[in-house]
Amino acid sequence: MDYATARQYMVDGQVRTNRVTDERLIEAISSLPRERFVPERARARAYLDDDVEIAPGRYLMEPMVTARLIQAAEAKVEDMVLVVGAGTGYAAALLARLAHTVVALESEAALAQRASAVFGDLAIDNAVVVEGALNAGCAKHAPYNIIYLDGAVEQVPSALTSQLADGGRMVGVLLDRGVGRATLWIKTGATVSHRVLFDANVAPLPGFAAPARFVF
Repeated sequence: MDYATARQYMVDGQVRTNRVTDERLIEAISSLPRERFVPERARARAYLDDDVEIAPGRYLMEPMVTARLIQAAEAKVEDMVLVVGAGTGYAAALLARLAHTVVALESEAALAQRASAVFGDLAIDNAVVVEGALNAGCAKHAPYNIIYLDGAVEQVPSALTSQLADGGRMVGVLLDRGVGRATLWIKTGATVSHRVLFDANVAPLPGFAAPARFVF
């Protein structure tokens, strides 16, 4: 398969046509081999406009949603970034081309090892993989200018918002009664505000289920 051509089709047909205009981000997507971040058996699907399964119950988010979330985060070259649920590291690798340092947090050992290996193969030396519970974040390297949720969540724990720097941005897909809403959170002082960006149907991250509500 001609991955370079497939990548260009993805950029032209899925990214640029869906309000992604940040040229730094487009350059990163155009040059990063997305096929390296999916299992070999699934590489033919790497550039489709759909989530790709990378492990049981875990998915690489579709390109358009990934691109629009990263664009909304407005990464700067001096930023410190936390990617929650990094999987095999694709979004973290994109952000590493836009920001100063990226911490890729992953709870599954096999995925964390795969991400580390790909980072090494692609000489991505400003991203580090940390293994741990996703909903706890990674306080050791906080505060973060950007937190990127690499999957859908039903709730955002205070452990994550507390690790945002003043003026920090968090992006992800919030599940609202089963409907995914791509959302931008901004921290100002002790206050975290948010707004919905667009609808997005992506697979959930483990560990972010909302408490069950009592129903009469």
